[in-house]
Amino acid sequence: MINEREAELDRRFRAAVAAVRPGSPRAATESVLPGSPYTAGGVLQLFEAQAISRQLDLAARALTAAGHGYYSIGSSGHEGNAALAAVLRPTDPALLHYRSGAFFVHRCRRIGGTDPIRDVLLGVVAAAADPISGGRHKVFGSKAAAILPQTSTIASHLPRAVGLAFALDRATRLGRFTPWPSDAVVLCTFGDASANHSTAAGAINTAVHTAHLQVPMPVLFVCEDNGIGLSVPTPPDWIARAYGTRPGLRYFEVDGSDTLAALTISAEAANWVRENRLPAFLRLRTTRLLGHAGSDVESAYRRAGDIAEELRRDPVTATARLLVSSGSIGAPELLARYDAIAAEVTAVAAQVTGEPTLASAAAVTAPLAPAHPELVRADAVRTEPLPDSAPPPGVRVFDARKHAPADSATPDRGSDADDAEQPSEHAVPVQNSLEEKPLTTLAQSINHTLAQLLDRDGDLLVFGEDVGRKGGVYGVTKGLQRRFGARRVFDTLLDEQSILGTALGAGPAGFVPIPEIQYLAYLHNALDQIRGEAATQQFFSAGQYRNPMVVRIASYAYQKGFGGHFHNDNSVAALRDIPGVVIASPARPDDAAAMLRTCVAAARIDGRVCVFLEPIALYHTRDLHESGDDGWLATPDRESIDIGRARIHGNGTDLTIVTFANGLRMSLRAAQRLSQSGIHARVLDLRWLAPLPVEDIVHHARATGRVLVADETRRAGGISESVCTALIDAGFTGSIARVTSADSFVPLGPATAHVLLDEATIENAAGSLVTASR
Repeated sequence: MINEREAELDRRFRAAVAAVRPGSPRAATESVLPGSPYTAGGVLQLFEAQAISRQLDLAARALTAAGHGYYSIGSSGHEGNAALAAVLRPTDPALLHYRSGAFFVHRCRRIGGTDPIRDVLLGVVAAAADPISGGRHKVFGSKAAAILPQTSTIASHLPRAVGLAFALDRATRLGRFTPWPSDAVVLCTFGDASANHSTAAGAINTAVHTAHLQVPMPVLFVCEDNGIGLSVPTPPDWIARAYGTRPGLRYFEVDGSDTLAALTISAEAANWVRENRLPAFLRLRTTRLLGHAGSDVESAYRRAGDIAEELRRDPVTATARLLVSSGSIGAPELLARYDAIAAEVTAVAAQVTGEPTLASAAAVTAPLAPAHPELVRADAVRTEPLPDSAPPPGVRVFDARKHAPADSATPDRGSDADDAEQPSEHAVPVQNSLEEKPLTTLAQSINHTLAQLLDRDGDLLVFGEDVGRKGGVYGVTKGLQRRFGARRVFDTLLDEQSILGTALGAGPAGFVPIPEIQYLAYLHNALDQIRGEAATQQFFSAGQYRNPMVVRIASYAYQKGFGGHFHNDNSVAALRDIPGVVIASPARPDDAAAMLRTCVAAARIDGRVCVFLEPIALYHTRDLHESGDDGWLATPDRESIDIGRARIHGNGTDLTIVTFANGLRMSLRAAQRLSQSGIHARVLDLRWLAPLPVEDIVHHARATGRVLVADETRRAGGISESVCTALIDAGFTGSIARVTSADSFVPLGPATAHVLLDEATIENAAGSLVTASR
């Protein structure tokens, strides 16, 4: 033992077991108590899982104290969650709280073929052999046990749980199959402090709202309520008051230290969700026995009497008492089993200290950005549809239609509910012949390509605020719901966290989700769903779980007559900071079509998280240099564009203007005027903001010896900083200058002209750069 608190916990456990009056001996197959549906053997297995979890906590603390282990949060006092593992099916997907160790152990032992003791301890010592994260993070996760790994970001996994519950039903309705049975229940566990987080509140609201529309939502939320969030107490009645009487959310409550009650109520809750396909909330009252984490000193903020009371509620001791008092096992034998478990855990802990850790940056980052460009290219240009999906061997198919009496909430393609929806003037019909090649605007090109992809592949879902009936604020998705039905193209709540959460659940379920965020400024309050969930899933599962998605976002500024910050945001720094995320930023209609195909293919083939930034001001632009020239129109085709490759416009030898999005049109117009004064520029459209097309940037910079970066984003944290850095890193010795928008929010009306990059600024800077270096 490391400290007195752990020693006291052990003494109390042994004294309590020894003091129990033993019951008449009973066989393992007999009921643990008369009339109970749970056998003595089953409860004994549950106790063993609880004891293993407890010993893993102690071993983790010992490893950390010895300098072999790293920060981990224990599950001691929460071992009652093993009851959930006992009553749920091993095929029910689980997204776990960081204190759900006993659940993890019990489920892994149920499925066999895994070693939860070794697996957890490999995570504690950050060993490369850790079977879930490969030594990148200590998480509870297992592909075989249907446990999706989660980090400790507060409540960030709840939107994903809702999305996964939605996707299970949606897959059944569309004739597709997921890695889990279609009648599965999604389990989502979290703490009482997390229940107060806006992400949790939003996710639970979305679950209730979806169920209110009579769309199946089989998710069981379990709040493991230990009454304290790090050092801040949760009022004893708060969780019940906050969630116990909410219409549309079935509420259950049980003491996790009462083993049989925990089994009974957990089974009741799980069965209710499975049968009704509706959300439920289970408050599992727990206790926290060894502080928040290994370094936490509880005595600094908790009274000694409160700490002692927590020790008396130890769930491991409670299960041991039940087993001995019922005659399921004698006290000496139970203590011998407990000691044998402790010895096994200690021995394995000693073994894993010698396991190698990740040895290089390449090894650490390997799962972040898997790239199979040839396969992606082939998928992007494929004309044949995907083969029909088939259920994995042994997976039972569940008829979700029995549980959707108001099916009009998600109408079939061509149903009466869609008849009133007519294509917009901006929508372009799907062309089945490659000979038919209409010139299109940017918005029409994206609409056309989405239609082609939806028509070709059944794994695509398109959704977001107003994307269905309205067809998007700018008509980009107009007509898609009418053609493909509201099960594949649908509206969502006005909640960006829930929109991305739907994608986070649909991706692992076998879909390629294409969510839309209505404006770039709206993304920021939900960014952790990309940063903390989508981008980390492959990282923390060593690629075993993936989050394929293409997030479409109406972006940037320069809208005429429709302004203000929230509809004209030009900040992309927070996105570019996320490892592994692909950021596409097409400006021209033909590029948009090809890049969208590439993003969808990269999501499907490599599980990539792609963000597709669409310049609002260019959506319906037709002309380039003068009115009526139709110079901005182009023909979308079935080509693809490799991730990280730029496009050059012109072959001028005096200057290279590096730009993107709205900057491309401004730079092309500026370049034409410069040519009239004898300055011949080429314009390089980056197209991809992450990864940057560094090879192309350097090549065209050296071709002219002068580079002007025209960046419509902000001067601090904008794209120009990275372009200039890439040139310096490559040893470029020519002249470099940059022009950007100001470090400001975008104001309303004419004031925008004072802070946004414009053509005149580009033209003047280009002239000055060339003149100064001649």
